[in-house]
Amino acid sequence: MPLSDRRILFVHAHPDDEVINNGATMAKYVTEGVQVTLVTCTAGEMGEVLVPDLEHLAFDKEGGLGEHRQGELADAMKAVGVTDHRFLGGFGRFHDSGMSWADDGSATAAEETPDGAFWHADLLVASDLLVEIIRELKPQILVTYDQFGGYGHPDHIQAHRVATYAMELSAVRSYKPELGEAWDVPKAYWVAMSRSQMSEGIKQVRAAGDETSFADWDPDNLPFGATDEELDAVVDATEFVEAKMEAMKAHPTQIALDGPFFALSNNLGNQVWGKEFYRLAKGTLGPVGPDGLEEDLFAGL
Repeated sequence: MPLSDRRILFVHAHPDDEVINNGATMAKYVTEGVQVTLVTCTAGEMGEVLVPDLEHLAFDKEGGLGEHRQGELADAMKAVGVTDHRFLGGFGRFHDSGMSWADDGSATAAEETPDGAFWHADLLVASDLLVEIIRELKPQILVTYDQFGGYGHPDHIQAHRVATYAMELSAVRSYKPELGEAWDVPKAYWVAMSRSQMSEGIKQVRAAGDETSFADWDPDNLPFGATDEELDAVVDATEFVEAKMEAMKAHPTQIALDGPFFALSNNLGNQVWGKEFYRLAKGTLGPVGPDGLEEDLFAGL
């Protein structure tokens, strides 16, 4: 397959993570002719099932949620126009690790994990699978999570580790040439939730009379999210919010239409979902806009 001039690779842990964090960015870049690739590390077999008629798919019942979420992911990618989406090592290679909630409201590893859990995957084995993809696609941009995985989920943390290690290995000329010609990814970003934007959103949701959404969160003391000072880039893709929302609706087992994500949309509209934030993890910051943030992840290349 011939490579386009601009190429971006997203590395996420489970189906639905990609559209919550980057759906509008994906849709915008696809429209601009950028080659957009998504690598998902697990099928999300341990996720909650929010659709009553599908509760039997839960891991602790009949199972089969991963296969169902594979279909949800395909539908979501159609909504944002992404045609190249892959599972790391192929579908089912790494199992969703599950999680539990810590006292501070962040996620943490569960006491028990299933066989083949991504959290326990050999780092080199998993990274080599991504090295081969990086060398095949030669992306100028790689996007993944920060070292905390955004909010502490072990699979998000592992995705960060695998993506970071794979980038380093991919650039080494003498490292496993059978995986392809060495490629040094010029820029990498960590997805970022703007803490100030989320805080304002929660306050507006409550001001509108919704005391259920984010009920356990203190908007003035959120357990995760990036401060304004930590942010480096924002992709303003407000004209692609409809595509992002359709992609989110394609994940009904994970994202409830009457849940907190859509409550934010109802109260803040395009403002909360149309602008997606990033932290520069590798490379040089390009030209910035009036707010001091890059407005294009390819800036400076």
